[in-house]
Amino acid sequence: MIRKEIVTTIIADFQEKSLPEIWERNLEIPTNTGKIITLSGVRRSGKTYHLFKVIQELLRKKIPISRIIYINFEDERLDLDATEMDLILQSYQEIFPEQDLSQVYFFFDEIQEVSGWEKFVIRLYNNISKNIYITGSNSKMLSHEIATALRGRTITYEVFPLSFKEYYQIKGGSLSIRTSKNRVKALSIFNKFLKNGGFPETVFQNSDIRHKILQEYFNTMVLRDIVERYHITSVRVLKHFCKRLIGNSANELSINKIFNEFKTLGYKVGKDTLYQYLDYVESVYLIRTIEKHTHSTIKSEMAQKKMYVIDPGMGTSLDYKLSFDKGKLLETVIALELEKYEQDLAYHSNGSECDFVIRKNGQVINLIQVAYSIEESSTKEREIRGLVNAAQKYGIKSGIIVTLNEKEELVIDGVKILIIPAWEYLLAYLGK
Repeated sequence: MIRKEIVTTIIADFQEKSLPEIWERNLEIPTNTGKIITLSGVRRSGKTYHLFKVIQELLRKKIPISRIIYINFEDERLDLDATEMDLILQSYQEIFPEQDLSQVYFFFDEIQEVSGWEKFVIRLYNNISKNIYITGSNSKMLSHEIATALRGRTITYEVFPLSFKEYYQIKGGSLSIRTSKNRVKALSIFNKFLKNGGFPETVFQNSDIRHKILQEYFNTMVLRDIVERYHITSVRVLKHFCKRLIGNSANELSINKIFNEFKTLGYKVGKDTLYQYLDYVESVYLIRTIEKHTHSTIKSEMAQKKMYVIDPGMGTSLDYKLSFDKGKLLETVIALELEKYEQDLAYHSNGSECDFVIRKNGQVINLIQVAYSIEESSTKEREIRGLVNAAQKYGIKSGIIVTLNEKEELVIDGVKILIIPAWEYLLAYLGK
């Protein structure tokens, strides 16, 4: 009875509380798909607040708060097992006995805290309500495992740290960037974003606190999400491997090279173990990888990949050299921003290089080159050559070179090239 009283209290408390302030985010989560909605993504990226955003949208649509249940299973008052999950329904119906449960929206945050939760959620979905939203922590259940547990009943949305547009608006930037004043402000805010990144908790923190927060995120991801979950014994080797990946953001990934480096350092770790570590690191969203573009599926799976730390702020907080490599940081930002807008990304490398090949249904539709500055003629020539060669190979008539703050339009060998500042590309072009 005590647990039922606690569940009743938690449900009732939510009915009385106001929602916290919610920043506008670009990700739109639907409210009537007939599917369980699962939110996945790196820790502290805002999954809970996306749930609150959906609740806010429901309230705007005149859905009464009485038809909404929100439970955070990390609440220390809860200690439920799978057999007790039905207490949620019992408690709710005691508060609202006339309410049809099929019309109720269920929001379950950090649901992995209840062992065996899957059977309850599936029963709830099959027999009671189609309006179910869940988030889960990487430490106990990865997003792809949640999808597997729900057996085709779910749609998964990835939640990233703030995009530049989100960060820019939170920082007071205007989307009207035609005036010189607003353009100067946009560049200033972008420079902060390039260094500080977009984890929501860090937006208004000073540099010392921000670095400590991001380092703590890293330690939690390594120790809880990887070490505890996979019973890793060589913690020192794993942490060094993770930092090695982060410092190599915007470069091609070579496990063989890292293996040889570790051998020189005296680390006793096998190459197969490093490949396993890479899978773990990707699964908790510490890094993202993109493949080398090829028309062959088999070659694509075997090809080298480029990697990017999940957030430039985390990269600069953990790797001193990366914090000073503005070119790598800029490429990292553009890669992540493209992924936030669900672009299908690859890269081109075949004598010359093009940083991003944008694809749709397997076909190349756009090309993007990234260069911090093309003021030097040799740099400009190299970046243009890489873009034009890729455009000619894939039959593309135009491409983009993203820089920090240079702008120009060119036509080279029949290829129209737009050179554009990163802040302008991200505010005025991406996602349009």
